[in-house]
Amino acid sequence: MEIYVGNLAYATKDEGLKAAFEQFGEVTACRVVTDRMTGRSKGFGFVTMPDPTQAQAAIDALNGRELDGRTVRVNESQPKPREDRRPSGRGFRGGDRPPRRETRW
Repeated sequence: MEIYVGNLAYATKDEGLKAAFEQFGEVTACRVVTDRMTGRSKGFGFVTMPDPTQAQAAIDALNGRELDGRTVRVNESQPKPREDRRPSGRGFRGGDRPPRRETRW
């Protein structure tokens, strides 16, 4: 089960987040999301725990608790809705535009 952890302190690192969740069971992956340009934490992260019972115990125990001086929000990760996603790359890359025609003068 993938778990979302929000409102993290900017000082929280992957290791600290993992240590908090390992109290409740096996953690297979842990990642604090960082800005690509600055390398600074974005204030949220994800933890993956293979056992749903242990994952739920961690969610129940850590949601609303303090971690590194901040009260964190912990819940099961939900996929981002498709309509909220923006196209990647430069400019418009949609397929609903008619093909461009050359103008001959």
